[in-house]
Amino acid sequence: MAAIAAVLVSGCAGSPSIGVLGAYFPDWLFCIVAGVALTVVIYLILKRLQVDHLLGPSALVYPTLVTFLALAVWLVLFQH
Repeated sequence: MAAIAAVLVSGCAGSPSIGVLGAYFPDWLFCIVAGVALTVVIYLILKRLQVDHLLGPSALVYPTLVTFLALAVWLVLFQH
């Protein structure tokens, strides 16, 4: 039983954190901020091109885009 528990908790060995001015923040926090920032950039580009009405319901599209971009940033930048 102890061997099984040791295998299961071995994934908790390193915390995925980034030090910023002496404080440690989790990686996912930076990924969410990047996802929101990239979504705002995409929104502004689509608004400027006047094609934002083609996407569908905004309440569904933009949160999905934030999630997709946050996960993409995590996959690209924070794979150890």
